[in-house]
Amino acid sequence: MARPKVYVTRIIPEPGLSMLKECCDVEIHESKDYPPSREELIRKVRDKDALLCLLTDKIDAEVMDAAPNLKVVSTYSVGFDHVDIPEATKRGIYVTHTPGVLTDATAEFAIALMFAVTRRVVEADKIIRSGQWDKPWSPYFLTGLELRGKTVGLIGLGRIGLAVAKKLSGFDVKILYYDIERRWEVETVLPNIQFADMDTVLRESDIVSLHVPLTKETYHLINEERLKKMKKTAYLVNTSRGPVVDTEALIKALGEGWIAGAALDVFEQEPLPPNHPLTKFDNVVLAPHIASATIEARQRMAELAARNLIAVLRGEMPPALVNKDVLKVRPLEKVKMI
Repeated sequence: MARPKVYVTRIIPEPGLSMLKECCDVEIHESKDYPPSREELIRKVRDKDALLCLLTDKIDAEVMDAAPNLKVVSTYSVGFDHVDIPEATKRGIYVTHTPGVLTDATAEFAIALMFAVTRRVVEADKIIRSGQWDKPWSPYFLTGLELRGKTVGLIGLGRIGLAVAKKLSGFDVKILYYDIERRWEVETVLPNIQFADMDTVLRESDIVSLHVPLTKETYHLINEERLKKMKKTAYLVNTSRGPVVDTEALIKALGEGWIAGAALDVFEQEPLPPNHPLTKFDNVVLAPHIASATIEARQRMAELAARNLIAVLRGEMPPALVNKDVLKVRPLEKVKMI
């Protein structure tokens, strides 16, 4: 039996690539930092049985049309909105992702952003580096928000939202959460967490942290109307997906003082241009989409992405299948190649 042909759109950490090479013929876009062009992606997938992509690669009908042999798209990410799931399912193409393995890294970073923006860490660093620290210790200099006794609101209590709640439980805070489903089992374990509707979470929280996937329902979930419901002393933290927040509305909110500040790891436009309006605010902490950027998490992501892809080609259920309806369109035994 011929070895499956796989295209990988970026150099990913080990052990992912080594796992693929053991049982597949692997072609890699030889860059750690930049994705293939649209033209290169379409050209390279033409004879491939499997594709391992990143969230920077748009996998739509045009790409699938160019790859008649494609059986599985394994994305090196938790989010999968860059893949046309209905189109893949219709064609019998399995789509997998990497949930769970980056939960703690992302949750830790969300909390790091909370401290960075409320305690004005970036402002303080900038003042020293620019030579502006020209006064002695002062009781009013760079004062921020103390987390103890405050209310943190979580929009979304999936894997990452729950991990944030657990980690925050040691900081003596009250946690309000909103999710499409109430998590009764969580409330029995974490005594400081309470379910509330979204308006209540926005209205009563000192920090609002977003942990929802990007869907049609969550696109611009945080808009002008909802930003106006937040306290003027409250902060917005986003480590989910950029389009969950209406950027123009947020800029207006910051400019007009509806909220105290924001800390953002994701944006509607990535990379964020250096002259973007968000870069002008001292009360905004910006990070270049690095919430999952720990050595351990990125290695685990690569391993899971490879395991997903290999499992499908072996005719086995992958650990993290997105489009379960594909099993009815093309059963696993029909895609087995290994």
